[in-house]
This record gives sequence, structure tokens and C-alpha cells, in this order.
Amino acid sequence: MTSLPSRRRLLVTGAGTALGLGALGATASPAASAAPAESSRGTVAEDTRTLDELYRDAIAEGGKLVVYAGGDLADSGSGAGARTAFRQRFPEIDLQLIVDYSKYHDVRVDNQLATDTLVPDVVQLQTLHDFTRWKREGRLLRYKPAGFGKLYKKFRDPDGAWVAGVVIAFSYVYDVAAAGANAPRTPLDLIDPRWKNAVASSYPHDDDAVLYLYALYAQTYGWDWVAALAAQQPQFARGSFSPSTAINNKRAVVGVGTGGSPTSTGPIRMGLPEGHPFMAWGQRIAILRQAANPTAAKLFLSWQISTERQTSNAWSVRTDIAPPAGLKPIWEYPEANVDGFPRFMEDRAAVERWKQTFALYFGEVKGDPTPGWPGLHPGA
Repeated sequence: MTSLPSRRRLLVTGAGTALGLGALGATASPAASAAPAESSRGTVAEDTRTLDELYRDAIAEGGKLVVYAGGDLADSGSGAGARTAFRQRFPEIDLQLIVDYSKYHDVRVDNQLATDTLVPDVVQLQTLHDFTRWKREGRLLRYKPAGFGKLYKKFRDPDGAWVAGVVIAFSYVYDVAAAGANAPRTPLDLIDPRWKNAVASSYPHDDDAVLYLYALYAQTYGWDWVAALAAQQPQFARGSFSPSTAINNKRAVVGVGTGGSPTSTGPIRMGLPEGHPFMAWGQRIAILRQAANPTAAKLFLSWQISTERQTSNAWSVRTDIAPPAGLKPIWEYPEANVDGFPRFMEDRAAVERWKQTFALYFGEVKGDPTPGWPGLHPGA
């Protein structure tokens, strides 16, 4: 480990306090058919309609739907994949699913609300703190899709303001063939000299999920480790897909701040070492109270958490669907910090301090946003 000035060592011990890591730890349109009833106490009952029944009702409503989805690429990745799958399953719904960084979609929605020009019916974003804020502001339509009670309790708002539709996990990944027997066993190995000029990473100060991963690393391993990683001259780029792209293009062997599978038999594998931090969260989805197409929006939420959608080779948000062989449900990994990320996202002042601190170590973010520039009112 590189020896650094004592002032930096003081930063290590003060990291949790100085940078706030202690924080880690409008009226809806009528639906085409009857929505779940609310009791006199205002609770929302779980919807009992099937997907096909909701589909019929959504067609009767007008057959349109606009979703703003957080993601890195307009025409590939999980957002674009959901667009394709939904259109195949419900071909008579005119779906517009627009992908952009969550940190741009959320302020886009805020600006549209402020100017009375709201476009989306549904928001599906990484910016978890926006959902609690929008709920406080009365911006979200309470709705409990069928299967709501099967969601992991931290992946649903108790009042039905939002649900989590997909589990996303970030860690480090590596090229199985290129790394061979020397594959990094833990994040500590990323500063080994053999990986100099062979590490690719998404910018931690451009993506709050990657930021949280790096914050966990800084808290666990210290600022000496962060400085040593910077000395490895990692290739930084925008978008959490970029580390895997660099590995596939043989420009790197190891990637940081991206997703993958720890049980993969493919060319890239994600590190998930016991006792070392990684991060995971449930990507939240909500219906806006002023949605023009609330029934189609309910269809989208119901489909996203349905067993037909959740049955896959990935971690599920549902407690009744087993994870892939060899893995536990994501909430059973204390190293995943599933509870920590929502807390981290709520403290925006601390988030900004973390961003600027990592900019000191790694330089400013460079490059255009990878989804492009959708503008103020995409999907209008």
C-alpha cells in the first residue's frame, strides 16, 4: 500500500463523519374500469385483476403509455429490453419508453410538473429519494398491483406509492480468460500492480449507485486505497455499461462500477467475495397522479412485478421466486447494503461532498451522456 501523508490518513478515520457516510447506514385521471377500493382509513387494496384483464382495460382507456426509465443507452440495456418485451406481450398498447440517466429524468419530471406539461405516466428510476419526496408532495398515485404482498418488504412502499421492479447490483467484474488464475479475489486486489492500466470504471461522481459503491470502498479500505486505485490509471467513462464494454473490446481486464453475474459461465464474471462490500437496490417504479393513462400505467407495474416477468436468471424483487442456483436472495447478503443505498440517496448534501471528493482523485467527468439528449419533453 502506498504511503501517503498523515492528513490523508486522518481523512480515513473521519470519512464517515466528514463525508456523511453515516447516512449510509394534481388529480389522477379515471381508469377505464374500477380501481382497487380504498377503505375508510385510506388504505389501498391489492389489485385482483389479471394482466389480460388490465390489458383489456388499458386498450379501452386509449391504449397509450409513456414511461421514463433510468438507464445508460437509448436502444439497448435493461430499459430498452423492457420496451421490447412489453410491446411483444401487449402489442395493442402504444408504449413510448424513453431511457435517460435517472438524474436527468427526475428533474425533467419536476420541470414538467412546474410548467403543467407532464408527459410520462410512469417513472422507473435509480434516484430512490425522489420517490419519497414525490410521495410527500402528493405526486404519486397509490396502487398495489397483484403480487404486491409477495414483494420483499423494503422493495415496496407500504401505502402503494411505489414498488421496486428489478434488482440491480454493482461490484467489480473481470475477464475470466484474461485474468485466469490471477483474477481479483476482492476489491483490495484492484490496486495490485498487475492491473495497472488494465482497469475500466464508470465515473463514481456521475452515477449515484457507482458513487455509493466507491463510498463503501473508501469507508472499508481507506483513502490510501482510493489513491492507489487512482495511481492504476483506470479508464473512466460515462455509463455503467462502459466497464464491460472495455473488457469485451480488450481494452481492460477488470471493471468497476457495473453489474454482472457472480455465477456466470460467460466471458465476464462479477466478484462477490464474502465479507467485502458491493451494492444492490430495487429500481423503483411509480405512477404519477396526473398520469394521462393510469390504467396502462397499472398494467406496466403489474407486469413488471408479475411472476412471468420476474421468473428469470436474475435476482427477483419477490420473496416467492428463488434466485439463480448458487445465490441467496439479495436481501440476505449484508455485503449488498440493500438498506444502505436508500439512506445514502436521501442525504443529498453528503452525496455532493462524495462526488466532489472523488473528482479530486479521478478528475472531472468527461463525455456526452450516453443515452443522448432527449430534451425537455421526450414522448410528448
